[in-house]
Amino acid sequence: MLKNLTRIGLLVLAATAVAAASTAIAAAASALSTPRRAAASSFAAGPAEAVAEAPAETPADGVFQAPLDGPVTVTRGFEPPSDRYAAGHRGVDLAGAPGQTVRSAGEGTVVFAGMVGGRPVVSVEHPGGVRTTYEPVSATVVRGQAVSRGTPLGTLRPGHPNCPVAACLHWGLRTDGNVYLDPLTLLRPAPVRLLPLH
Repeated sequence: MLKNLTRIGLLVLAATAVAAASTAIAAAASALSTPRRAAASSFAAGPAEAVAEAPAETPADGVFQAPLDGPVTVTRGFEPPSDRYAAGHRGVDLAGAPGQTVRSAGEGTVVFAGMVGGRPVVSVEHPGGVRTTYEPVSATVVRGQAVSRGTPLGTLRPGHPNCPVAACLHWGLRTDGNVYLDPLTLLRPAPVRLLPLH
């Protein structure tokens, strides 16, 4: 009986976290200059289960684009924390190659380019009160530099924890109120294909 009550409690907690994240995503989307639709998938598969692949954003008519050229391959999805200090995965990990160019997802200003916890990170503040982060990236930009969508920020370095390929880019998104969001919601919805890991 106690196990069943614990399971029910965990389900309620998970549903509450999903609802809170959905509300935060909706608030951030409405703050952006161009209305966006929610992403078609949460890309929640873990690296031991599957890899999600979707076409990259074409920058012709979107406000944001994917930070890596080529198909968007998610090796680990967004896992929102239940509160500000709880465990979670505050972004998505995208498969890439060592030395690959990492681009700004949108127009903005570089607010940080340096080391955090021994890892090289670049952060870009965008209009509408959202910030994207990119890690591990050897920066070619400096703090205060204005960037456009697609501006090279630096090159991808190997060594991201639990990356199942040669190099992974951790791409994060948060509001100026420190609410973490799924950065894939910045891209237009696209068909998602799950591929087995080999």
